Order: sequence, then C-alpha cells, then structure tokens
Amino acid sequence: MNNFAHYAVLTAMLAPAFFLTATASLLLSANNRLARIIDRARTLLRELVDVEDEHERQLYEMRIRLQRRRSLIILRAGQLLYAAISCFVGTSLAVAVDTFLEHRLGSLPTWLAAVGVLAMLAASLLLARESTLAVTAINEEMDHRHVKRR
Repeated sequence: MNNFAHYAVLTAMLAPAFFLTATASLLLSANNRLARIIDRARTLLRELVDVEDEHERQLYEMRIRLQRRRSLIILRAGQLLYAAISCFVGTSLAVAVDTFLEHRLGSLPTWLAAVGVLAMLAASLLLARESTLAVTAINEEMDHRHVKRR
C-alpha cells in the first residue's frame, strides 16, 4: 500500500468524525433538556402534595403526565443518538478493518454510516416533537395562571 492509499484510508476513517461531532452536540442538548424536565417534574410533584382543590389537582396531574411524555421522548432520542454514535464509530473501524482485509467487507462501512444518519434523523424529529410539547406545557401554565389571577 502506498502513502496515498494510507491517506485515503485515514480520510475515510475521519469522515464519520463530523457526524460524531454533530451527534454529540445533539446528545448534550438532549441530556440538558432531560435534566430540566426531571427538575420540573420534581417541582410539580412537590407542589401537588399541597394542592387541595380538585380542579387544580387535575391540572397538576395533567402537567406531570406531560412531563412524563416529554421525558420518554427525550429518552428515545438519546437512545437513537447513542446508536448513531455507535454506528459512526463502527464505520471508522469498518473502514480500517476493510483495508486490512483487502476490501472484503463490501458496503458494510456505507451501511453503518447510513444507519447512523437515519438514527440521527429520527432523534432530531423526536427532539422537535419534544420542543413542541415544551411549548404546549408552558402555554398551558401561563393560561392557567392568567385565569387564576381573575
């Protein structure tokens, strides 16, 4: 193998690093969002203990259910992002191994990269859905507080 072939292999191994960076950024964002959801759910659970009015209790229970939905969506997004990271690392390793095996792995590196990109896409869609639920939650709380002041 000549020097240029080595560079081509290294370049092919590093290409998934761009996807890894983007995925890690999304994962960091998802984990931060999950922490906020958990904090909000704990606050709601603490406040629920002191609620005596049945209508207000139902509002709190609805808010807690919404936080649970949000947390499950973020959990699934995180799982998909971890899977994407695994695929991108696997892509790099498959490129290296394929080189040593004289290209016997066929399209495996390409398939691993494609699965990683699909997992990243699915996670992005889930994160967008969770954002919508977050806005729904805050709008509901603002509406309820507005009504309560009257």
